[in-house]
Parts: sequence; C-alpha cells; structure tokens
Amino acid sequence: MQSGYYAAAAGMVTQFNRLDTIANNLANVNTVGFKEDNLVVGDFMRIYQNKRDDLPNANQTKEGAAFINRTMTRAPKIVDAYTNHTVGTMAQTANPLDFALSNEGIFFAVKTPQGVRLTRDGSFTKNDEGVLVTKQGYEVLADEYLKTGKGKISFANQDSVIVSDKNGQIATNIPNSAKLTPNKKLLIAQPKDLSLLKKEDNGLYAFGDIKNITNVKESGSVQQGFVEKSNVNAVKMMTQLIETNRLVGMYQKAMSTQMDDMNRDAIEKLSKKA
Repeated sequence: MQSGYYAAAAGMVTQFNRLDTIANNLANVNTVGFKEDNLVVGDFMRIYQNKRDDLPNANQTKEGAAFINRTMTRAPKIVDAYTNHTVGTMAQTANPLDFALSNEGIFFAVKTPQGVRLTRDGSFTKNDEGVLVTKQGYEVLADEYLKTGKGKISFANQDSVIVSDKNGQIATNIPNSAKLTPNKKLLIAQPKDLSLLKKEDNGLYAFGDIKNITNVKESGSVQQGFVEKSNVNAVKMMTQLIETNRLVGMYQKAMSTQMDDMNRDAIEKLSKKA
C-alpha cells in the first residue's frame, strides 16, 4: 500500500474544499452584510498538541511511539470552519430605510417562515401595508418582540420623515408638521455565542432557541442611511486562490509520482531480479 498516494489525495480534497470556500467569498464580495468564511486545515502539530495528553499508552513505550508514528501519517483534513464577523466598510446611500451596524457581533432580527433569523443586511424597505421588511419580504422586528412575541414596525402613508437614533429608536413626523413622534425601536440582537450561528440564504443566520439572543438597548451603533458592505478582502482571497491552485497542482504531481514513477521503478527492479 502506498500511503503517500492516499495522503496526497486527501490533501487535494482538502484544497478543493478551500477552493469552494474562497469562491463563495469572492462571489459575495459585493453582497451587503456578507461575512467572510474560513477553514482550518489540520496538520500533525495541531493533532499532536490536541492529543498528546490523551495518548492511550505512556510516551516512553514502544506502543506509545507506534501511536505517535501512526498519528504523523494522518492525511491533512479540514478540522474547523469559522466566520469572520469583523465589521465591513460603511457605504452611504441616503435612503432613510437603509440601516447599518457599526459594532461587531450584533444583528438585526427578522421574522421568516422558518422562524426568527439574524442579519447584518439592513437594506430595508416598506411593503404595501407600510411594514418595514427586508428585500425578501421578511418583517423587521422591534425590540418588544422578545417580551411580547409581536413587534413589527409600521409606517403610515403620511409619514414623510423617518429618522432613527444611534440605538435604533425610530421616529416619524406628525402629519402636516415638522415635529417628530416616537415609533418602534429596532431589535438589536446579540447572540450569546457567535460560533453557534449557522449561515442560511439571503444573508440570514439561524441561532437556535430565542433565549440564545439578548436585546442590546443602547448599542450606539445604528447608522441610518448607510449599509454595511461585505468584509471580504478581494486581494487576500485572490492570493489564497492562487496559492490553493498551486497546492492542488503539487498534490497532483505527488500522486502521479507515487502511482506512475515509483510503480514503474519497482516493476523494473523486480523484473531484473526475476
């Protein structure tokens, strides 16, 4: 058995997974609120550091040495995946229904057919009933939702002025007047653990039970008339794309050497001995 061939094949599969992730990041470089995804590739040092205190045999035995040697021959693989939640660049739109969050780790909350979801895409609009919704038609939730289970944000036809403060408190004008009256307040949700968020389509995140989020009453981060652009660094992604393509080529060469060159050499030597 040529273990090097299988290690090279596993390494190539790992790089294919990296290519998928990089391609998805590049495809969303202009998607509002998108967060960059990354993969962690395991190697011997990582595996050993994680397992050295859990060896099934004492380090100073032949069995322990054999275990370490087997561990060293393990093929590379994806051992973890994570999302980079750093804040993207703010782009001014001057649209009063566009909102962005300038702090990391907080989200808008929206109501979907699958339940409440979180999003960083604050490019909202009004539906035919005057309710504040996402581009997909999901209701944007007010902060009272966590207490009452209800919390849509509605506007009247005569609400010609819509303003929001830094904490998401919305106000509208009194009809035929420049004076403002308070409306609902945006629910600014903070997950208890960002690593538990699961990405879904349309820039949404599932977070499990509603108890897994808290309402940030004074976030000081709501920016009206702005949207948050993707935090994907296109130059970095292109560099990673080139690097990954080169690694795929190297693994392919290693596989070819293992199966073709080494086998041919072995057959020639055996034939001479025969």
